[in-house]
Amino acid sequence: MRSFLGFIEDQLVANRLPLAGVTIAATPFVNTPAVVSLHWHAFIETTLAPEGAPVGYQSVPSSALQVSLRWDRFEEIEEHVLETAWELGAWDLRRLEARACSRPAAATRELADCETAFGISSQAIDGEPLFVSEVPDGAELLDAASRCGYVCWQFRPTWCGLWQELANDATLRQGGYRNPRCPVAAQHYEPGYARTVVFQLGVPAI
Repeated sequence: MRSFLGFIEDQLVANRLPLAGVTIAATPFVNTPAVVSLHWHAFIETTLAPEGAPVGYQSVPSSALQVSLRWDRFEEIEEHVLETAWELGAWDLRRLEARACSRPAAATRELADCETAFGISSQAIDGEPLFVSEVPDGAELLDAASRCGYVCWQFRPTWCGLWQELANDATLRQGGYRNPRCPVAAQHYEPGYARTVVFQLGVPAI
């Protein structure tokens, strides 16, 4: 069974672009797919003619990928996420717990955040989509998340990432990565609440 890390490494090799951030979203139902979104730090030149000089720049859309891992307990999928963030050299991992956005009186922003977490967005920048999405079960995942809530993990990788030159972390190897295994344990998750949990991974270098 492949890990989140394997899928991310494949995308790094294929795209050859630095990463600004990674988001992984999942519903509270065991053995359902997760969605990994890779946010690239790169721009595309806009020209008025094929050989003309650039007249503007557009951000490269994020990549959203559906990843299926077997997990029978929430802690198992979070262990996969922690290991991925750890080996990619993230300073910390943020776990955002979201309530059902289809509940009465839920803010409109909550639905937009839910859609974005699962690689679905009706928004555009200069007419270009926010995501290049490969999420076949996106509609079903969005429906489940909107009814029952979801978890979204976020981290900024140092290895092959935008933040390598800014890192001041005693745990990093040369190049910005870490060797397995992650020493930080997963935490229990109780659906129905909105809160943020921060897992500290890095240690300041003296």
